[in-house]
Amino acid sequence: MTALQHLPSLRRVAVCGGTHGNEMSGVYLVKYWLRNPSELQRGTFCATPFLGNPQAVEQCVRYIGTDLNRTFIADILNSKDSDTYECQRAQEVNQAFGPKGSLDAYDFMIDLHNTTANMGCCFIVPSEQSLLSVHMCNYIQKQSKRRHCPVLFYQQPGEETYPIASVAKAGLAIEMGPQPQGVARAEILAEMRSTVAHALDFIELFNKGTLFPSFESEAYKFTGSVDFPRDPTGEISAVVHPKLQDKDFHPLQPGHPIFQTLDGEDILYESDNITYPVFINEAAYYEKKAAFLKTEKKTLSQPALQKKF
Repeated sequence: MTALQHLPSLRRVAVCGGTHGNEMSGVYLVKYWLRNPSELQRGTFCATPFLGNPQAVEQCVRYIGTDLNRTFIADILNSKDSDTYECQRAQEVNQAFGPKGSLDAYDFMIDLHNTTANMGCCFIVPSEQSLLSVHMCNYIQKQSKRRHCPVLFYQQPGEETYPIASVAKAGLAIEMGPQPQGVARAEILAEMRSTVAHALDFIELFNKGTLFPSFESEAYKFTGSVDFPRDPTGEISAVVHPKLQDKDFHPLQPGHPIFQTLDGEDILYESDNITYPVFINEAAYYEKKAAFLKTEKKTLSQPALQKKF
């Protein structure tokens, strides 16, 4: 394993809620923190809360014209013609907390999400090269009361990072569910609040020079998506099978049922490999033609980390 790694201290930190305007835990928490910011203060920094998509929050919808969490790419951020509200908003966020990829960008951004899928408390980061974020995940996992707080890597080889947290030099998306769109569940909101507190505590410890040792743990890497079965007109012709529903991060074996038609016919998973499905039956992914996402489980090895003195 690589020797001890050193990174600069983190002074400018942001916490975003409402990137999707109907994911209510982050919306409620950020609105609260905007009125009562002391909870985000630590000895070495104070995190800045903000609403990612204020118009979507106001209307309690995921987005107005396009998914804000897919717009933080160079072509959109550098465009002089913003054809949707979200593209304009992405440029505003980039100006306030970036510019993306620059030395002036915020040091870290935490982005708060809810899912209708049974994802529990999941941490989403670009890749295993995201050293600071992955160490933060490991720290939070040790503080959490949950037995399983999985880490999910979304970035494909050669792919540009596109979520809102990618504006900062490093970031973390916290995904919690199941929770319906437009609804707040007290226990999930409380867990998200506690998870953010652990994340900020990690930054405080890092800034004070704490040595975080090397470690190995499990993680999941996105490999593709599976659409619903469709009839010749493009309409969905089967629903997620009861034996798959709510089994996020559980191994899915070839030949096991994944869909069921209204006539009661089972449709089986056709593959040569085990996958670990996530975002199963996520309401927001119907428009993306994804009944679930496929991942592979891997062992994550990370070097020790400490602040650069």
